Amino acid sequence: MFGIGPWELMLVFAIVLLLFGGKRLPGIASGLGSAIRNFKTALKEPETNANNENNLLEGQKTTNENKIVKSS
Repeated sequence: MFGIGPWELMLVFAIVLLLFGGKRLPGIASGLGSAIRNFKTALKEPETNANNENNLLEGQKTTNENKIVKSS
């Protein structure tokens, strides 16, 4: 994990604990977790929207093709 060992992680955790205190740490962690979750959701939305648009366009094409075949 980027060359960070267990001692470095414990040092970072200790510094964060000293800066923010034990009472605020759970709130910060939950806020960070929800921010990451929202970011991942936002990254997936364009794919979902593109897939939905493609499905709609394909549905319209088949409907138009059916109309052309029926009117002939």
